[in-house]
Amino acid sequence: METRLSAIGGKGLHLFLFWVIVILVVLVDQSTKAAAIEVIEDGSTMLIPGIIDLVHVENTGAAFSIGEGGGIVFVAVAIVFLLGACYFVWHEEDLPLGVVASVGLVAGGGLGNMIDRLMNGSVTDFLSTAFMKFPVFNVADMCVTVGVACAVVGYWVWDSRKESAAVDNKSNASHV
Repeated sequence: METRLSAIGGKGLHLFLFWVIVILVVLVDQSTKAAAIEVIEDGSTMLIPGIIDLVHVENTGAAFSIGEGGGIVFVAVAIVFLLGACYFVWHEEDLPLGVVASVGLVAGGGLGNMIDRLMNGSVTDFLSTAFMKFPVFNVADMCVTVGVACAVVGYWVWDSRKESAAVDNKSNASHV
């Protein structure tokens, strides 16, 4: 008997997984931002001593405050990426679930920050490294960063295997 997910098919499963991850990232991102704002008073609060502090910062730019005031551009980029990611996940044949999940992390992080921009005109950042000087960030930023790194590596490995399999198939066909 087929399970419901296998009945959906590969492309359907990919799109389902993609949207589950996007929604989970947005929920976690938005709830941690709301919780951080409630917890942080004036100044900062230690989260993990010597490692992570909570500091409330409103960022009108992108990562590292690049492009301050360019909110509408960042909203447009997030929309284009989200649509492109959906197209990629749906149309790319035999895409590994790890790559789908990674693209979902990036899209969810972008959507989480886009919601902030549309609702507040800025992105709420609240995590600050205590052990080194680094810009304040949030869960969406972490998902985008980890998602991009994993997607690039995962896609590279998958594409290499696909090319190798194509060469092997071509070689085997010429020996027949």
